[in-house]
Amino acid sequence: MHVLPGDPTELMLAGAEGGSISKERLEQIRSNLGLDRPLHIQYADFVTNALQGNLGESIRYRMPVIDIVLEKLPYTLRISFLGLVIAIIIGMSTGFLAALYKDTWIDSTFMTISLIGVSMPIFWLGLLSIMLFSFNMKLLPASGATSIASDILPAITLGFVSSGLISRLFRNGLIEVFNQDYIRTAWAKGLPGGLVYWKHSLKNALIPVITILGLQFGNMLAGAVVTETVFSRPGIGRLLVNGILWKDYPLVQGTILFVASTYVIVNYLVDVTYAYINPKIKYQ
Repeated sequence: MHVLPGDPTELMLAGAEGGSISKERLEQIRSNLGLDRPLHIQYADFVTNALQGNLGESIRYRMPVIDIVLEKLPYTLRISFLGLVIAIIIGMSTGFLAALYKDTWIDSTFMTISLIGVSMPIFWLGLLSIMLFSFNMKLLPASGATSIASDILPAITLGFVSSGLISRLFRNGLIEVFNQDYIRTAWAKGLPGGLVYWKHSLKNALIPVITILGLQFGNMLAGAVVTETVFSRPGIGRLLVNGILWKDYPLVQGTILFVASTYVIVNYLVDVTYAYINPKIKYQ
């Protein structure tokens, strides 16, 4: 961002004051914001303040970055959690059926759909969803975040892309579990199919899926950058895009650090849940 052309003070003052801006005025504002200092000094100050919980002050908003991020966070979390639920429902149900009917047309159909989900760019799926459900069918709003209805299309966009990977991983995990000796023993003992599938198979096949769920939630936070821009939603993703366009260095740095920290925390919590799913894993 520092290498690219453009001056954040010019962008800020152009909107606030309008008209021509004197060079002295620009230099004064740059000095007040600390933008006239060497880049490594600015970065060192950012890291030092971030370690103390201070992500700096936005050049554009003239507010603490953490306050802006926390204000926009609920909008992003809404579609991320809803997208994760959709991904789990679609991915696990299609993966289970594909494993249950392995090497049949059902398996091939669901794996083809999952391949489309893995390969589909988020922005393209979002535009297709707007064209189909908003413009043609007029069922759901194409933008905004004023109601639950406005969350559905962004959540489906995020969820469908993630469901493809979950479906393929869950299918492969189930097929591997189905071939284990204890599953064959369960069938030999005459246990009902529901008990064999849900009690003995499902829990053991969930371990790799739990791993990918944590990663997918982090990807949804990152994918919200594109999704919120396509659907014109006031979330962290759109905030980050606007910060880049405004060359608002503190806002971009603070937002990225916040998202990255959330990604790390979520994956740590996922690792901890392994102990409750797989008794073989011991944490000292």
